[in-house]
Amino acid sequence: MTSAYIHIPFCEHICFYCDFNKVFIEGQPVDEYIEALLKEIKLTKELYPSDTTETIYIGGGTPTSLSAKQLDRLLGGVKELLPFNPTDEFTVEANPGDLTLDKIKVMQTHGVNRLSMGVQTFDDRLLKKIGRKHTAQDVFDTMTLLEKAAFSNVSIDLIYALPNQTMESFEDTLDKAIGLDLPHYSMYSLILENKTMFYNWARQGRLHLPGIDVEGDMFERAIERMTLAGKHQYEVSNFCEPGKESQHNLVYWNNDHYYGLGAGASGYLGNVRYKNHGPIQHYLEPLRQDKLPTITTENLTIKHQMEEEMFLGLRKKQGVSLTNFEEKFGQKFDSVYGEIAQQLIDEEMLQIKNSNISLTDKGLILGNDVFEKFLLEK
Repeated sequence: MTSAYIHIPFCEHICFYCDFNKVFIEGQPVDEYIEALLKEIKLTKELYPSDTTETIYIGGGTPTSLSAKQLDRLLGGVKELLPFNPTDEFTVEANPGDLTLDKIKVMQTHGVNRLSMGVQTFDDRLLKKIGRKHTAQDVFDTMTLLEKAAFSNVSIDLIYALPNQTMESFEDTLDKAIGLDLPHYSMYSLILENKTMFYNWARQGRLHLPGIDVEGDMFERAIERMTLAGKHQYEVSNFCEPGKESQHNLVYWNNDHYYGLGAGASGYLGNVRYKNHGPIQHYLEPLRQDKLPTITTENLTIKHQMEEEMFLGLRKKQGVSLTNFEEKFGQKFDSVYGEIAQQLIDEEMLQIKNSNISLTDKGLILGNDVFEKFLLEK
């Protein structure tokens, strides 16, 4: 079984912090892109057949920036080419304000059963500052629309440690987010990614970000509030009601295989990680000649696979199963990582429970320091 990530690189608006592969939708060859994407699925499936698709995730960009007709063509084609069990997870990313009843109906018709929505904050002043075009009211209006369509499996993304964000503003965002009582929430601290407007502004001294202590306090407050609201933290940045974990994201954290489809998408098949051309025309060109748009491939050695197993798996609250590790790689965990693990256990960053190795509360706050210890070659 293999999952699928499908990338739609179009947006109606470019946010100041975003470094994903995306372009302003106006004047782009959207229809040709959809046809090329369906061709890529077909060519990839011929090379790497799979009887069923465990999870499908359509991200971006903004998939809901497509018209209802384009969405219908895309989802109809995906459904035809990727054999799928209707009870499995099929997620589409959306933006508040982009969703219409028409688009929701198209998604439901084709079996989409989960939405992931980029909300980021409920503070209108901050939304403007980070380049979002929606308002807090758009979020509530979109929720009303989803209720009307009886679509309840919704996750929202929030970002904290935004420019000039206070703890008071973040508390208010948590209040409003929790007030929606959704099954799933993702929460990320702002990262200044290369080549984004925020990155350039920070270099020019034009961006005032909360300090690392405030960021840590916000993260701890989020964990506290989410836990009180009955949304357990099952991964460093993700919280949900029991049984509502993102199955697609678990594919990444469990280091399982997935097709990466679309411009700039990355995939992991067999022992190969690969990446597609990012610029739209560079992506379309090979597909016009029935060739795959792959730009880089990397054959992972067992050592690299083990490293990835650790730094991806330790993001999960339950951590990495030592039994699975040994079955997967045919090596005793202790013989590969015993010394490093013991050092981190002594520092109270890691713990071993029921044959799982996982982060402690202290390790959770300093996750990146822990993950990099498992890279065998610095």
